[in-house]
Formats: sequence, structure tokens, C-alpha cells
Amino acid sequence: MTDAQTAPIPIIGAAHPFRGSFRSLSHRNYRRFQLAHFALHAGAWMFRVAIDWLALEITGNVAAVGLLVFVQWAPIIVLGPYGAMIADRFPRRVTVSVVYGLFGVLTAMLAGLTMVGVVELWHVVVVAFLFGLIYTVEIPARVVLLSEMVPPSDLPNAISVYAIVFWLGGVLGPLLSALIIATAGSGWSIMAYSVACVGVALTVATLRTDELRVIPSTTELRPRFRETVTYARSKSTIIVPLIVIGFFAVFALPIGVVLSGVARSVFDSGPSGLGLYSAMLSLGALVGAILSTRVRALRLRTVIVTALAFALLQLVSGLVPVEPMFLVLLFGVGCLRLVYEVVSDQLVQLSCNPLIRGRVVSLYVTVVAGGQALGGPMLGALSDVLGPQAVLVISGAVPLVAASVIGVLAANRSSFTRVFRLGRGRSPLGSVVREPD
Repeated sequence: MTDAQTAPIPIIGAAHPFRGSFRSLSHRNYRRFQLAHFALHAGAWMFRVAIDWLALEITGNVAAVGLLVFVQWAPIIVLGPYGAMIADRFPRRVTVSVVYGLFGVLTAMLAGLTMVGVVELWHVVVVAFLFGLIYTVEIPARVVLLSEMVPPSDLPNAISVYAIVFWLGGVLGPLLSALIIATAGSGWSIMAYSVACVGVALTVATLRTDELRVIPSTTELRPRFRETVTYARSKSTIIVPLIVIGFFAVFALPIGVVLSGVARSVFDSGPSGLGLYSAMLSLGALVGAILSTRVRALRLRTVIVTALAFALLQLVSGLVPVEPMFLVLLFGVGCLRLVYEVVSDQLVQLSCNPLIRGRVVSLYVTVVAGGQALGGPMLGALSDVLGPQAVLVISGAVPLVAASVIGVLAANRSSFTRVFRLGRGRSPLGSVVREPD
């Protein structure tokens, strides 16, 4: 790996007033991108709720919902480095447009099968698996495309704004999906996502290329996974968040699997309850995303503390016996989860040079996806045996202990206090420096 690929990133920043919390939207391509993604994210949440409930209706087991999580994320575990290589070989704008066109076609086929009443579990599983294959290319291509649409100084804000749009769709999507499923069936909820995917494909294809800060494509014919891992291990601001997110990906992030069980067997609230739980989680995450735009410094300490708070609140959510309090706690879980995920994501991305960012992000996503692929079926099976509320306690307790231990170990290193400043004055906020041996 050349010095140019790992050199420090000179990013200069200053404090911004509150109205500057959305400054990345001043860039026309990014503004159009996010407008299309609002509809996409709402449709994606409608799709998620619809297929989860569909699997639960077909089989009657929460484990089937966990199976969908596994088959969707499993391909990234094995093929993630190859997907990143493909994403680096072609223009990201073209790649993202093509993959969303494929998403639209697959979703329309599943919607059609559901509408005519012939859908079976294996149909849903195959579509989820194909989605997973496409995600191996889509995620690193989309992340790099995002950094091509804004200057480096606005990249942290762009990540936060993307999270805001994602979770704003997450508030609207589950509620709409619950309403549509109850009145017209799951097929129409799935079809909404197909339409949104086509909209994103057309929007990305028509971005103004003269306003993109295009990162050069690579001509490499093999993935450089080992070198990427070595690079990540050399920087505590990458490797520590990677280890922490691994525990959360297995135990805490697949909470949607457990929520379907809560709706079915704890509070007996049905698909409308599942939609409401998902919406409350998303509403909390939306607030967390807005708060994340005000982060003034990215520290490993911030990642650990927000991880601990998120895990603790998720643990408590499994102990409450009444639905109103459960909804309040879900709001808090969503808020803390989002702040944790955003600061972790920002720190990792700003710790690596743009020329290798796609590969590092692919490694990060592989850890997240691999964890959820393992955790989804495990939490689903445990829910059927122990009950959803007991599993919620476990899903918070294990990451809580893990983050505590990692935090103590990391605190003994001087690099734990290293900071990427986003605050007052003109200070470097993204300089990547060599970590102490």
C-alpha cells in the first residue's frame, strides 16, 4: 500500500451555528441524493416490516425472521472484499444507479408474488439473499459516492444528515407499512420500495458530474483484504470501533427480530404494534441523528460511552412489564443507538485516506453484517425458547460487558484520548497520525 493511500488527511474546520447543522445540503448533488433517499428509506422500512410480518405469518416462528436477517447479511461476510473491489473499479455514480435498478426489479417480483397470493417463505429468502449479494457492492460504492458529493470538511455533517434522512424514513415507513398491511396486504407495502428504488437509480444517474469530487478508480484485479486489515489494526481509531461494533452487531443491532416477537406474544399488538415499535425506535434515532450533527469532537472515549449508554438502555427495555413504558424506552434506545453508530462511523471514516476509505468501510460493514447474520437467527431462536423480553435483556447485557472491558483496555493506551476536533476555531479535524507502537 503506497504512502499516498495512507497519508494524513488535511481537513480544516470551524464551529458552525445551529443552522449549519444541515450545511452539507447546500451542495446540489447531495441535496438531490438525499431527497430521493427520503422516499427510499421510507420504502425500505415498509419493505422490512412487510417481509418480517410475512415470514411470521407463513411460519408462526420468530426464528424465520432471524433467518431473513442471516441470508441478507451472510454474503457480505464472504464476498465483502470482492464487492469493495468492484465498487472501486467502476464510477460510483454508475454503480449505485445500476444496483438500485436491480433492487427495484427484485422487489417488484416479490410484490407480485405476494399480491397474487402464491408467495412462500423460500421466495422471501431468495430475494433477501440476492439483496445481500448486491449490498456487497452497493454499500462501499454509496459511501464513497457520498464523499464525492461534498468537500472533506462537510463529510461528518453529510454522514449525520444521511442518518437523519434514514431515520426520518424509519419513522414514516413502519407506520405506513402497518396501515397498508392491515388494509391492502403486504404486497403493496413491498411494491412501494420498488418504486422508491427506481427513483434513486434515476436520480443518481442524473447527478451533475462536473460537481463531483471523483475519487480515482482502481485497476486492481484482486481484493487487498489482508492489507486493509493491517492498515486498520495500525490505527486505534479504526480497530477499537471495529471490535466494539462487532459485539453490538451480534447482540444489540438485530433488535427488529425480537420486536416481532414482542408484538406477537408479549403485548399481543399484531402488525400495527410491530409498526409502532419500529416507528418509536426510528423516532428516537431521528432525534439522535439530529443531535449527532452538533458533535464537536470525535473521540474513542465518545464511542465507548455512547455504546455503554445504548446497551444499558436496551437491557432495561426488556425488564418493563407495560407497553407505554416499553415505547418510551424504545425511543431512548433508538436515540442512543444512532448517536453511537454515527460517531463510530465518522471516526472510522475520518481515520483513513479517501483512496482506501471504500475498503475500510467494506471491512467495517463486513463486521456489522457478519455480526447481524449470526445474531439475527440466534436472537430469533432464543426468543422462541426464552421469550422476547429475556432476549432483550441479553441483547443489552453482553455488549454492555464487552464495551466496558474494551473501554478499560483502551483507556490504558495514550491513543484513547486522541481527538478529531470539530469544534471552535480553526483546528485539524481529520488528520490521521501514526499510532504509538
